[in-house]
Order: sequence, then structure tokens, then C-alpha cells
Amino acid sequence: MGDLAEDTAVRPCGEGRYQATLSADWEIWGPMGGYVAACALRAAGAESEQSRPAAFSCHYLGVARFGAVDLRVETRKRGRNAMSQRVEITQDDRPILDAMVWSAAPGEGLEHDETVPPTVPGPDELSDIRELLPDDAAPPFNFWRNLESRPIEFEAEWPPEGPRPARWREWLRFIPTPSFDDPWADAARSIILVDLPSWPSAHRPHAWLQPPFTAPTLDLNVALHQPTQGEEWLLCDGAAPLSTGGLFGWTARVWSPGGTLHASGGGQCLYRRVAQS
Repeated sequence: MGDLAEDTAVRPCGEGRYQATLSADWEIWGPMGGYVAACALRAAGAESEQSRPAAFSCHYLGVARFGAVDLRVETRKRGRNAMSQRVEITQDDRPILDAMVWSAAPGEGLEHDETVPPTVPGPDELSDIRELLPDDAAPPFNFWRNLESRPIEFEAEWPPEGPRPARWREWLRFIPTPSFDDPWADAARSIILVDLPSWPSAHRPHAWLQPPFTAPTLDLNVALHQPTQGEEWLLCDGAAPLSTGGLFGWTARVWSPGGTLHASGGGQCLYRRVAQS
């Protein structure tokens, strides 16, 4: 397994340039997209004058290999209470990801909270997925070794006998370190969890047919509402209600057990047909 803070750490190279090493511990068909995006967030944090990230968006431009990547951070706007930055990730001069990041200082403003958390059992009321699967079942990708997972809706027989709702919800806890004092390292958890339910949500209505498609992610957008520090368990609450014309969009929300909404966002994915042997 990997440690999220270590595996998204960036090394300064001077003049807004950094290097990171993408670890194979975070593999889902290559480096998991949210993990790569989290590296861009860490680079922005290393350059930011503000205390915490507020908004993140990116375009995925290429699939990286595991190994070294180069990051370049450019300040786009510097304000008294907020800062905008652009982050480029390349590998051997090939574009991998372009991101825009806002960071902000704590401040005062209007206060209200009309969020309604989903009515689901808490993590302490659910079984770990390792208890639900056969003893010899291995994680489908290395990525899942980095998480304790407690699914809301679990079916032992997969693929199922028919369509399932385009929704994916699980309580997740990062291991070996579940939470981080550094607000930028801890926000990396939310970046990954907003990215995560895209394909699982869209695939569920069609899994019973085992369709010959994958769906690379085009973009990711995350609003970081409230810090997650100290919250070990986070609910990844994703849905992909519309899939048409070779594209599907998904939305995701990140909740803690007390019903606090910490992050929300989503993006679009583009279908690709898989050659069948």
C-alpha cells in the first residue's frame, strides 16, 4: 500500500517548478486520475500564500507512466485573501494534466447550511468489504489496497442479474494514515474521492451486460467546502444519472459521519470501445 502524503509529495526544483514520482500503489488502468490531480494540488500548495485550497479543476491530457513527472506552477492572480494558480504536469515533455487552483484565507461572510446528507448507515454499522468477499479475492487494482472500504450497497454476485441504479456510495478510510495535519495533503483525499465514483456509477446500470467500453475522464472539478482534517472516515457519494452520445457526466459529494459536506464536484468521461478478442 501507499501513503497518500508521501506519494503526492512534490520536490522543489526552483522558479515554480517541482517534480513528483507517481507510485504504482495508486494504479487503476495506469495512475488513478484523482491521484495525479492530487499531485497538482500539492504543487499549488507548495507555492500558495494562502492557508487552504478552495477550488480545483483540471483537464486530463494524457495517461502518465509510473515514475517521475514534472510540475510547473504559475501564479495567475494574487489577492489579499485569495490566490489563483495554474499547474501543468508533463512527463518527458508530454502534457499529462492542466489544472487551475484557488486557495483562500479564512474569513467572515454570510453563514447558512441547507445541505442534506444521504440517509445511509454509518461506517461503524457496516462490514468491511474484505469480510464480504471470499478469502481468496484480491483487489482488482492496486489502488484499493490504500483504502478500507465499507460499501452501502453490496452484492456478492457480480455482474448482477440486471440493471442497477447509476449510483455508487461507500465509506472509505485511507491507510496507513487516515488524515493529515497539512491542509493541502488532507484535501488530496477529497480530490481523489470526488474523482473516484465516475466509472463505478455509470457502469452499474450496464454491468449485467458486460459492455465492451472503458471511459477515460476528460475533466475534474472540485469545490472544497470545509476541511476534512481529523475525519478518518469519509463517505464517497457519487452518481452518473445521464449517459448518452458517447459521454457521461458524474457528480460526487464527500461527507463525514456527522453529516458535514466537505467537498462536491464531478466531471465528464468519454467512452472508448475495448477491442474484444
